[in-house]
Amino acid sequence: MSARTLTLVALSLFLGLGAAWMANNWLSAKLNASPDDNLQAVVVATVEIPFGQMIEPQQVTVVRMPKGTVPDDAFAAPDQVVGKIATFSMLRGDILRSARVAEHLGGSTLASLIAADKRAVSVRVDDVVGVAGFLLPGNRVDVLATRKSGGADGAESRTILQDLRVLAVDQTASTDKTQPVVVRAVTLEMTPKEAEVLVKAMSEGRLQLALRNPLDDQKKPEAKVAAAATPTPAAPAPVAPRPIVRRGNGEYGVIIIRGTDVKVAKAQL
Repeated sequence: MSARTLTLVALSLFLGLGAAWMANNWLSAKLNASPDDNLQAVVVATVEIPFGQMIEPQQVTVVRMPKGTVPDDAFAAPDQVVGKIATFSMLRGDILRSARVAEHLGGSTLASLIAADKRAVSVRVDDVVGVAGFLLPGNRVDVLATRKSGGADGAESRTILQDLRVLAVDQTASTDKTQPVVVRAVTLEMTPKEAEVLVKAMSEGRLQLALRNPLDDQKKPEAKVAAAATPTPAAPAPVAPRPIVRRGNGEYGVIIIRGTDVKVAKAQL
């Protein structure tokens, strides 16, 4: 083998080793590179998650997004959100946030959907009381109470509660329904004080639910019961003028009649 051939072989081996070393360094740098500081891990939904459903591992994944687009209450890892209850319906690709989920501390999932300062009370309904089946979870309603009275009309109605959220209809808490369904019971969310008013009204008469527009969050002021009027004292009966008579001795007297007794009293003029 000539010297020229040996030189070319040695040069080829040197260039090959150099290329392999450079490729190895480049690959190691990419693998060991720290993630871009401008990106943040965020948990998003991989499928639609209905209202009131417990979140499962296969329903979420982690993606990296620019920090400026990530909500402050977003989750960074799936284990932070798996097992919680969705308090709002979420679509595929939605960011999971703490404001849209609730802790499941045992019992039914409905209990996790109730606000900390409120209670859930069920009301028996029919096709009329239940607004012809158009009441669905997530709707808001007013409650009207009707009871018998001694007035000329025989009954009186008034709005006792306003802007209550419907938590469930029968045993269904899902909000994915759009068609009317006639049910036998509706579960409403209210404060303990409102619950007392509702239970009392159920024992006194009949209830009617009134469906509200979702954009109407105004409450009418409660009607004040007028105070009972103080009876006006009867005016004293007019006193008839008493006749004055002249007595024989030059004096004057007044005739006083009490029942069958007639007397003449001395009077000074």
